[in-house]
Amino acid sequence: MTEESRPTLEAVAARAGVSRATVSRVVNGDPGVRERLAEKVRHAVEELGYVPNRAARSLVTRRHDAVAVVIAEPETRVFADPFFALQLRGISKELTEHDIQLVLLLTEGRDDHERVGRYLAGGHVDGALAFSLHLDDPLPGIIRRAGVPTVFGGRPGWPEPGPGEPGVSYVDCDNRGGAREAVRHLVGLGRSRVAHITGPLDQTSAVDRLDGFRDVLVDVDPRLIAEGDFTPAGGERAMRELLDRVPELDAVFTANDLSASGALRVLRERGRRVPDDVAVVGFDDMLPVAEQTEPPLTTVRQDIEGMGRLMARMLLRGKGGEDLGTEPAGVVLPTALVRRASA
Repeated sequence: MTEESRPTLEAVAARAGVSRATVSRVVNGDPGVRERLAEKVRHAVEELGYVPNRAARSLVTRRHDAVAVVIAEPETRVFADPFFALQLRGISKELTEHDIQLVLLLTEGRDDHERVGRYLAGGHVDGALAFSLHLDDPLPGIIRRAGVPTVFGGRPGWPEPGPGEPGVSYVDCDNRGGAREAVRHLVGLGRSRVAHITGPLDQTSAVDRLDGFRDVLVDVDPRLIAEGDFTPAGGERAMRELLDRVPELDAVFTANDLSASGALRVLRERGRRVPDDVAVVGFDDMLPVAEQTEPPLTTVRQDIEGMGRLMARMLLRGKGGEDLGTEPAGVVLPTALVRRASA
């Protein structure tokens, strides 16, 4: 269909026998049109195949029907880690149900931060969803200055907003409680030298999981803690470090499943049987990883896709998604231990 042949508001109005203004109000969701007239307009829209002009509509409604998803990671990390795919799938499903477009913005350096700030402040989107932020990340301040409603993925670790500034809305899982459950499980198996491979400690999820580990093992030998980075390579590196320091260790709690997959490879290389010699527990329960490791991974499940959906739902809080939510709120979802063969 060419631009010239596309049905217009005038054509719909003529078919329905109403004014152009009435058609515009029905198409834009104005509840102030009598149901009998609104039904005639809807029939005419369907018969003619009329599609609203989003650009023109945004001038009237000051809405763009688009939401920015800001991930504070380089694209090489985003497209290699199934965590991001799961969270994006949840976000996309929720936005699609409300006929809202997803605009993906990735950041790798200072120039990217400035680009994202300009884009958000430029009035192109109605709100933002941001996750995988680091403690020294400038993005929270950039997003706040852009003035767009925002929901964050993960417990905020940056300073509280000042007086008169909007609060912070976020969605997270019970990282600390999930870590406690994982370590208690290992201790309950009779393991006495339990190690931990952390995530990057400039992210609150990794800090909370480390705190949960220490809640159970209060006087843990510091040699049994090695910093990872939520990647398989980081898990391999940390596992080698731990085995060199404490070769007699008999269990490992890793901060995510990808780290666990790397740790399992090193344990095989070193001739350690899992779980006979060393029991391993991960965190996330990402099925593409947890069910395909050798052996299948015992892990802490968080609903990653559900967290994405909830982030989008919080942003679109209001009847039919018409009102973008601005009230601060923190939602923490429960976790659960999933037992497989590694522990």
